[in-house]
Formats: sequence, C-alpha cells, structure tokens
Amino acid sequence: MCATRTQDIDATIQQTNALHDAGAGVVRIAVDNKKDAQALIEIRQQTQAILSVDLQENYRMAALVAPYVDKIRYNPGHLYHHEKKKTWQEKVQYLVDIANDNDCAIRVGVNCGSVDPDKLEKYAGQDSITPMLESALEHCEFLDSIGFERYCVSLKDSDPQTVIDANIRFAEARPEVPLHLGVTEAGMPPMGVIKTRIAFEQLISKGIGDTVRVSLTLPNKVKADEVIAGHEIIDDIHAGRVRSVVAFDPDKLNIISCPSCSRVENEAFIELAQDVKDMTEYAEEHNITIAVMGCRVNGPGETDDADLGLWCGPKTVNLKRKGEKLGAFGYDTILDKLKIELDGLIANQ
Repeated sequence: MCATRTQDIDATIQQTNALHDAGAGVVRIAVDNKKDAQALIEIRQQTQAILSVDLQENYRMAALVAPYVDKIRYNPGHLYHHEKKKTWQEKVQYLVDIANDNDCAIRVGVNCGSVDPDKLEKYAGQDSITPMLESALEHCEFLDSIGFERYCVSLKDSDPQTVIDANIRFAEARPEVPLHLGVTEAGMPPMGVIKTRIAFEQLISKGIGDTVRVSLTLPNKVKADEVIAGHEIIDDIHAGRVRSVVAFDPDKLNIISCPSCSRVENEAFIELAQDVKDMTEYAEEHNITIAVMGCRVNGPGETDDADLGLWCGPKTVNLKRKGEKLGAFGYDTILDKLKIELDGLIANQ
C-alpha cells in the first residue's frame, strides 16, 4: 500500500512504480475525498501497476475512482460512518453496482480494530475472532445472494496467532473464497517481519491464502522493502525453509505499529515509532503491549486493547492506558509521558 499522500501526485506515482518494480502484484492507494479521487486519475495514467483503492470511511468515493482501478477494498466496520439511516446491505449493493459497471473486483477487508459494532456487542470482549469471522461470512453471504462473485476476503490482526486462527476458521467455513493474508500493524523490522512470517508459514503450509501483504512501519523511501520481505517469505515457504520456531514471544514486550500509509497525518509518526522501540528496550522482559498508530481512522479503536496506546494526529499524539484516554501531547514530549506510564505498569506487575 502506498504511504504517500494521494494528492501528492508525483510522490505517489514514484512509490506506486517502486512497489510495482519490486514485484507487487497489486498496489493499493487510499482515497478519502474528491481531491484524492481527482489525483488518482493522473496516477492511473502514469503507472502500469494493477491498482486497488482503499475507500476508508467514505464508500461513495467508489463512483469517482472505479473507472481508474482494478479492485475496490471496503471495510465492513467502516460502512457505519456515513449515511447512518441506510443499511449496510444498501451500501454494499451500491459498491457492487459500481464494481459491475467498471469491471472491478472487491476485497472485503475485516480489521481487528474496526469490526462491525453490532458484532462486537454479541460476544465477550476477549473473543476478538468470532466478531471478525461473523462479519466476513455475513458479507460473503450477501455478495453471493446478489450474484457477485469477484471478491476476496481478508481478516487481519496485529497478533499473528489471531490471524492464523481467524483465517483457519474462515477457510473451514468457506474454502472456495480467496483469502488475502496479512498481519496488520506488524510494526518495524525485524519483529514485524517475524510476526508476518509466523502467520504466513502456518497458513500457507495448510494451503490457506491466495495473496499476501507485508505491513511494516517504514520511511517512504524504503517502502518497497515490504514487497521484498513478502517475496522472501513466500520463496522460503515454497523451498521448505520455515522459521516459525524463531517465534515472537507473547510474554515479553510487544510493540505494535501500523504500516506507514497515506492516512498518516504527520510523518513524524514513523520516527516516533522507532523512538518508542528504542526507549522501551529496558522493558523488554515485561509482558506489556504498546501500540503506536498513525491516523484517526484506525488509531482510536486499535489502541484500545493495548496496555499503552499512542495514536498520532497532525500536531499532537493521543496517549491511552488500557483504553482510557490520558490526554494529547506534543511530539516532543510524548516519549517522557509514555515512559512515566510504562514505569507505572512495570511497578504494578
């Protein structure tokens, strides 16, 4: 996925082509408003990459961008943000009509931090998989009922074991539906690559998965390293070189950070994620999860389950402790605030 701002046409074209040249089969670009949609027209003219568009929270952008892309990605949990009087079925029907008219495929992208709220209410808080699974299966059933077949599904989480379990359960229920695999917010290398490798090895070795994405927190200039890492993992699996025994340890410090994408409102987020990793090395042996998120779309929800969560805005960073908001702090002061909270958690363990 491109990490550049879509309206920065030259930068987005450059990154799209860099990802394509590195071997990306599909390049995903985010569109959040009409200016983004207008920029996409120019981007389309200057790349040979197969393009997928991420509609984020505004599903109606599909009408503006579908003529210029090959796939439309929507998140069932984001269909509730606009036109709340309409049912999700009406909104999906709209997307399907647009896709049919423009020869587009669709990805139903279910994410741990933005699950359909109706599904979350039905299950215990510690059960993160069943709401995701039920949402995905429900949307598949509806797409089938209206005769749309060109779709795939993704079920992503920052915990590789959750990704493994969710995708195994989905594949058992709907083995004929293509699955797009990924560990969302995998974080920075090398741990982000290790988490991703664990999930891919366990799933692909069982015949589960049709496409993959590696999601790392990286500066724009080396964003194509995600594609290289993905190819290395797939090549290793095909050659029988599996490494899951060098596993991520769930009982130690776990830093989750989202991939640097075009939703990031301040590129200082990328440097902050690395600073958090460096500053917290002293806490490596403690079972604490810290989430560093780069945008307002996924940040609020996907920091709720962390012991300490940071989600980054244009000028300030929102700090949360176990889902409770502690305040918004400047990029130059947030590390000091985070360390105080981290030391408090360690003292209470």
